[in-house]
Amino acid sequence: MEENRDLDGEKALTESLLSKSEVSLLIRDYNSIFSNFDPRHYGERSLSDDFLLEAKRAARDKKGIYELRFLISKHHRSFEHETIIKKRLREHFRRHHHVLEGEVNAIKRKGLVMALLGVLFIFVASYLSSLNMKNFAIHFFETLLEPAGWFTAWTGMDQLFYTAYEHKTDLDFYKKMADAEIKFSSY
Repeated sequence: MEENRDLDGEKALTESLLSKSEVSLLIRDYNSIFSNFDPRHYGERSLSDDFLLEAKRAARDKKGIYELRFLISKHHRSFEHETIIKKRLREHFRRHHHVLEGEVNAIKRKGLVMALLGVLFIFVASYLSSLNMKNFAIHFFETLLEPAGWFTAWTGMDQLFYTAYEHKTDLDFYKKMADAEIKFSSY
């Protein structure tokens, strides 16, 4: 009877902790956060793909995340390890956000340059067409520049609007996690 009360109390505490934080993840021990193949110390270890996938799934529908909470058995807790892990997680999320943001900006710049270059090709082809010259070389460049302009402009706009957008989910995730407060709680 008393054991059931303890289990109910533990369950209620866990549910209370889950409801307070934006993203809560239940872990067996600290190693659940890190790759099994990386033997380095917590401050240098690679994060587990399973952890990142689960964190992304948990954060997907959240507008803003102010807290990332790990629920861990009180028997496995270590303040020293938690301090190192928090620092490692912040570094990871901030670095990946910064790198991904740079990649997205580079894709947008490339797309803009390509779109403008395509428009320039179309403009030159139109100008050559307006000359009404019967010269083979001019006709050849006109014929070459017109489809090249359309292709380059459309590819640039695709980069600008679609390819850059494909990274939005990851960029949002890393931004949310970089700004989140990381906490550990016992259950």
